[in-house]
Amino acid sequence: MNTRRTHLLTAIALAAAAFASPAMAQNKVNLGVAIPAATHSFAAGLVYWANEAKKELEKSNPNIKVTIKTSSGAPEQANQLQDLVTATKIDSLVVLPFESAALTKPVAQVKAKGVYVTVVDRGLTDTSAQDAYVSGDNTAFGRIPAEYLVKALNGKGNIVALRGIPTTIDNERMDAFKAVIDKSPGIKLLDAKHGNWNRDDAFKVTQDFLTRFKQIDAVWAADDDMAFGVLKAIEQAKRTDIKIVFGGAGAKSMIKTLMDGSNPLIQANVSYSPKFLYDAIKMTALARAKGEKLPATTIVPSVLITKDTAKNFYYPDSPF
Repeated sequence: MNTRRTHLLTAIALAAAAFASPAMAQNKVNLGVAIPAATHSFAAGLVYWANEAKKELEKSNPNIKVTIKTSSGAPEQANQLQDLVTATKIDSLVVLPFESAALTKPVAQVKAKGVYVTVVDRGLTDTSAQDAYVSGDNTAFGRIPAEYLVKALNGKGNIVALRGIPTTIDNERMDAFKAVIDKSPGIKLLDAKHGNWNRDDAFKVTQDFLTRFKQIDAVWAADDDMAFGVLKAIEQAKRTDIKIVFGGAGAKSMIKTLMDGSNPLIQANVSYSPKFLYDAIKMTALARAKGEKLPATTIVPSVLITKDTAKNFYYPDSPF
């Protein structure tokens, strides 16, 4: 077993133990959190869980201060990182980069100032710019849908794919997806384009696919926000050849659709909850308060969600 890949439940258990004993948190921690703004439902979930972590940490630990910054693009986030260091004077940072390449140097500059850096989800192109990394299992996130589609199509059919924003995790997901498809000679990946984890962008990409390809058997949307855009485009085009639309991350409305069987195109999903940001913030703050470091890498498992298991992934009160 790779010792760098630490199961999240172990880390959370340790963090929970520390969280239950505020008296143990001796060092003052000035933690900055830099994340994308709530421009779509998954990002709304990130903002929600970041604020939940801030509320809980500051209530139970008077020595911990959390400052949250949200950005609508990579340049804005880079500026916010500078502000967190120079104006807020943070000593610790939890950052979910808007884009991997564009944020690698700005994050490295923060770390060079002596700030402890935890990178979440969208990794950097140079891992030396971080102290710790917390993410969902992006390899499984790409592999599981591919395995499901190959089996559901009986090893024969045409597939199109929608990718997310150009990031390291998008590359990991696509590489894992293609690795499975490449071993299935009867399955043809017609094209894969970036839908940027956005419903409107996914709608436009799917319109292009539907215009260019007269026979599509399945769509891998690689995110539930994009899956909704895909479904809208298919409905408007009145296409009946498509049998499956596989999204991802377990958005509550998609899980509800899976549970009640209201759309036959939605047959499965794969877990990837924005709650890992909440866990990363708490783990980082509590570790730094005790003068400790996190494991270099913490990976949250991603699993297949079916109609039979969907109820275990349905959170009606969550924004995502």
